[in-house]
Amino acid sequence: MANIKEVAALAGVSTTTVSHVINETRFVAEETRERVFSAMRDLNYAPSLVARSLKVKETNSIGMLVTTSSNPFFAEVVRGVERYCFEQGYNLMLGNTEGQAETALSYLKMMLRKRVDGLLIMCSEGQQEVFNQLDWLKSLPVVVMDWGMESADVDLIADNSHRGGYLATRHLLGLGHTAIGCITGPHSRAPANQRQAGFEQAMQEAGLTVNPQWVQEGDFDCASGHQAMTRLLALPERPTALFVCNDMMAMGAISAAHQAGLVIPR
Repeated sequence: MANIKEVAALAGVSTTTVSHVINETRFVAEETRERVFSAMRDLNYAPSLVARSLKVKETNSIGMLVTTSSNPFFAEVVRGVERYCFEQGYNLMLGNTEGQAETALSYLKMMLRKRVDGLLIMCSEGQQEVFNQLDWLKSLPVVVMDWGMESADVDLIADNSHRGGYLATRHLLGLGHTAIGCITGPHSRAPANQRQAGFEQAMQEAGLTVNPQWVQEGDFDCASGHQAMTRLLALPERPTALFVCNDMMAMGAISAAHQAGLVIPR
C-alpha cells in the first residue's frame, strides 16, 4: 500500500502539503489539491483515519448507549441514528447496556478511549449514578434521549409523557368509555409516573373516579403487560377500556386478552 511520501513525490509537493489537503487544516491552491488527489487515486492511497484523528482531534465517530436493542422502539431509533451517521460520513459505536450500570460504565470508558466526537445516551434513570462519575462528559457533546439527567449540562430529547397519557385517556372518554383502567410502567421511572398522572387528570376532569384495582403496574416489557392484563381479567368487575403506558406492554396485554377469548377493540 502506498504511503504519504509516495503521494507527495508523485504530486510534486511536500508531505506537509499532502497532509493539509487530506485534513483540510490549511488553505491549499486548487491546482495543488487536484494534483494531490490525482496522485492519491493513481496510487490507490487511503489516509490513516487514526493518524488523521490525532492531527485534527476528530474521529468521525459517535458513541450511543441504549438500554436494550430488542425493544422495537429502541431499534427504530438506532436505525435512524445509524442511517444519518452514515450519510454524514460518521461511524456509530453502539453499546447495549441491558439496564446494567456496570455495563454502561464499561462502554462509556471504552468510548472515551476511542475518542468519540459525541455521545447519545438512551438509558434508564437507574443509571444516573454512572454518568455522575464521569467528569469527561462535561467536555464532550452529549444528547440524552427518552429520560432526563438530573445534574448534567447536556441536551435532552424527551416526550411529553404527561400530555400523552392525558390525550390517550381523552380518546377513550371520547369513545364513550367511563370504566377505564391503566397498565402503568414501573413507578421508579419518571415517564411512567407522568403518563399515569395524565391518565388521572383526564379522568378527574371527566368527573370520574379511578378504580385502584384497575391500575396495574408493569415493567415496560411484553411479559409484564400480559401479567397485568391477566390480573385485570381475573377481577369480578372489569374495565371496558385500557390505557397502556407503552407499546411492549400493550402487545402483552392484547395477547392475554386474545387468550381469554376477547377481541380487541370489540
